[in-house]
Amino acid sequence: MSRRKTERLLNLVVCLLATRRYLTAEQIRRAVPGYPEGAEAFKRMFERDKEELRELGVPLEVGSDRTGGGGEETGYRIPPQDYELPEIHLGPDEAAVLGLAARVWQRASMADAASGALLKLRAAGVETGDAPDPAAVVGVEPRVDAGDPAFPALWEAVRDGRPVTFEYQGVGRTSSARRHLEPWGVVSRRGRWYVVGHDRDRDGTRVFRLSRILGAVVPDGPAGTVTVPAGVDVRKIAFDSGEPVGDPRPATVRLRAGAVQGPRRWASDVRPATGGWDGWDEAVLTFRDVDRFAPYLARFGGDVVVLDPPDLREAVIQRLKAALAVNGS
Repeated sequence: MSRRKTERLLNLVVCLLATRRYLTAEQIRRAVPGYPEGAEAFKRMFERDKEELRELGVPLEVGSDRTGGGGEETGYRIPPQDYELPEIHLGPDEAAVLGLAARVWQRASMADAASGALLKLRAAGVETGDAPDPAAVVGVEPRVDAGDPAFPALWEAVRDGRPVTFEYQGVGRTSSARRHLEPWGVVSRRGRWYVVGHDRDRDGTRVFRLSRILGAVVPDGPAGTVTVPAGVDVRKIAFDSGEPVGDPRPATVRLRAGAVQGPRRWASDVRPATGGWDGWDEAVLTFRDVDRFAPYLARFGGDVVVLDPPDLREAVIQRLKAALAVNGS
């Protein structure tokens, strides 16, 4: 199912759940984003969407009332009591899986359209009952909550069967290289995200760690052109790829005086910084993995300055720039 169709169906469900009365097809066309302007084109698309919702088990109710839905004209709604799940009791393992699934859906962008449907309904005078405030509808928006900036684009590429290209800096490399990938799946392993697929440059199966992707992941071909080979287990490929554990390395950092207490506990050679850095200390920290250590240091923001090694310094800078971009600063 395409992203556009998924968004439209989600908007339609939100719209029909939010109303207390039957909505005519014309009211739905005006309230739900994604439908064409032409009457015939809308009718054909709406008929397909109704069938799709029924196949998905959504209880679409057809009827009419004189105070809504245009008098005796046929209208539609989804009774919340029929749509809601019965009380569910989850075990610890089931709850953990559900929580992970919720996190994985926390980054797709559907909230604007869904909340827009409610705003249009209310503007048209349609009662929305106890529907949430449009600003809160983001809670029903499928999103992907992964720390790596490359995650949303790669997840969408896997979903749409679309090849992509990106800059990638491999282990031990001082510069990046352009890679062209047919993505088969995105997998989490030991707290890190990986994309598995066919590397067109190497003409073989490859695994890329998302945290080593630099810049944007961009489409490299039309949707539907990537097919996962039969019998491929992307999770097994990612797990079998393995990664050597790096040797301990020293990092020279400056720590703002009176702050950054965590790293100070295991820092060595802590001394007042010189060269015009009044109010700062200079220390040595030991680490193994840049991809794990850089996010940790970046959490302290302006209270930590990495001097050496260069790859750690650059990784922390990139993390901070990404955070600034997300917050619109």
